[in-house]
Amino acid sequence: MSDTALRRILYVDDDDDLRSIAVFALEALGGFEVAACASGTEALACAAEFQPQLLLLDVMMPEMDGPAVLRALRGLPVTAATPAVFMTAATRPEEVARFVAGGAIDVIAKPFDPMTLPETVLMAWSRRDG
Repeated sequence: MSDTALRRILYVDDDDDLRSIAVFALEALGGFEVAACASGTEALACAAEFQPQLLLLDVMMPEMDGPAVLRALRGLPVTAATPAVFMTAATRPEEVARFVAGGAIDVIAKPFDPMTLPETVLMAWSRRDG
């Protein structure tokens, strides 16, 4: 596994309040650069310029849910192999298994603790293959 440091996270969540809290935690506490998007459409528009190292995706969103956003991002050269983590309240073992089978390297449970979110994201980052 590569020892590349995680710096850039593309975060997609339609909930304005949760998105603000997560971005604050990731930037202020974790020192990450975060591109925050309110929808899959927004994420697709900013992915190429931002060149994220990690995709952090809410599962339940209108129009495009997290798995659909991931499939769409997989179609872009810049994010075709970018590790992805889902954030969701749907954390029963069979749900987590479905998200992992769909391409996620990890699942972070909602509600999340903003104080430990950067550490949780780094633990997920350490699970990637490359």
